[in-house]
Amino acid sequence: MAEDVRLRAVVALAQAMAAAHTPRECWRAAALGACEALGGTFAALSTWQRDRGRLKVLVNAGRRAPDEEEFPDSETYPVHQFSEITEFLHDRWAGGGEPDAWVETADGPGPAPRGHCPLGVPRGRTESRPGGRAAALRRRGRGCCVVAPIVLHGRAWGELYVARPVGAPVFDRDDADFAAVLASVVAAGIAQTERLEEVRKLAFTDPLTGLANRRAVDTRLDEAVERFLADGSVVSLVVCDLNGLKAVNDTHGHAVGDRLLERFGSVLSYCGARLPGALAARLGGDEFCLVSVGPGADEVVAVAEELCVRAGDLELGEGVACGVASTGDPIGPVRSARRLFRLADAAQYRAKAARSAKPVVAGRDGAVVRLADAPPTAARDRRRFRDAPPEA
Repeated sequence: MAEDVRLRAVVALAQAMAAAHTPRECWRAAALGACEALGGTFAALSTWQRDRGRLKVLVNAGRRAPDEEEFPDSETYPVHQFSEITEFLHDRWAGGGEPDAWVETADGPGPAPRGHCPLGVPRGRTESRPGGRAAALRRRGRGCCVVAPIVLHGRAWGELYVARPVGAPVFDRDDADFAAVLASVVAAGIAQTERLEEVRKLAFTDPLTGLANRRAVDTRLDEAVERFLADGSVVSLVVCDLNGLKAVNDTHGHAVGDRLLERFGSVLSYCGARLPGALAARLGGDEFCLVSVGPGADEVVAVAEELCVRAGDLELGEGVACGVASTGDPIGPVRSARRLFRLADAAQYRAKAARSAKPVVAGRDGAVVRLADAPPTAARDRRRFRDAPPEA
């Protein structure tokens, strides 16, 4: 019966991690699933930051202490406080052994891993480690914990930690063995999430500049307009066309043209950082954009003006044609991202046609809204907009 319960717990853990859409969801599912499977009240997932020699906590789940955040930004511990990482996970496991879990209590060490004989400790005795786990257990009102190493891609990745409160039964050797099984399931789930994250990154990133791509812009802008319609948050779009790229390619070669695109991408990212949460993106070719949610229209226009100045100072190219459309300006009803794109595109076209050194802003240039809302047949000779026909 106990074996059936644990088998169901393993399946539930694997399913919960498989259903996660983000790394945080994956970490939380891993911690909560292991906590429930082992009958604990608290669980944490940590990763070993080799370059910094620290163990970083990714998630604290379950019954947290007042000083424990669910997703801490800076909860890390020096690895030297946890000698099992360097002595066991590296030296002994790399020598052909299998990663195993161990138990510790608030009163001191618990049963050592089966077959694990730490340096200087006779087989069969418990291990005394120089780390601070026992003190941490006492400080947070916990009586015992089981710690299981997580091995990913053939390397020690981190650890799974599950605790019980004072007065609860202490984890035994069977619990430690089961924790090692759960850690293997967690490792598989993390590997899957990392692969999916890499795919998402490739799908939403421009490979040349490292900025977001058109797909990412469409997603962000759709979400932004939904927020605008829900609570009135200001949504702004800056569309830029890098002038002179063809001349640079023809004169100096495409490698130099690519460097110009990369350089402008850096300038766009730099200027966009003045707008909290703004998304800097390359739409394709010589077209770039910024998506901003929250800051007022004047703030966005000021950033666009700085962008034009900095683009004009680039060694190559001929500056940038820049158009701005913001729900903070009188641009008429905005019911979809499509209309905001048409307005910013029309403003950018006006800037390019006038060879303007400053951004053109929809709602502040009377011709822009008329141009954006013109029927496709009237606009065809001036500009092929990305999305047609205009919405009613």
